[in-house]
Amino acid sequence: MPQIWLTYSEFAALMKCDPAEARQASIAAGLDRRKSRDGLTRVKLTQPLAEVFFDIVMRQFLEREMTASAARLRTVHEQMVRPFARAERLTG
Repeated sequence: MPQIWLTYSEFAALMKCDPAEARQASIAAGLDRRKSRDGLTRVKLTQPLAEVFFDIVMRQFLEREMTASAARLRTVHEQMVRPFARAERLTG
């Protein structure tokens, strides 16, 4: 399993809390924490937390893909309807 390290802000978004609460939760859970070269402290996710993280990322990806697919289907539908509408105007 790859290592996933999140900043307190990113971890807070995962946990649906603010960064201060995320920091306290990481301490309480005994998660590994390290200060990165960019000066931000990051929390290493455990396997169960990494699975939740991947589930959220995949859900967001699938929602974007479904939205894009629906838009493409609407476009194709509009293109298919135009000839019938034009023919109806001419014969109608």
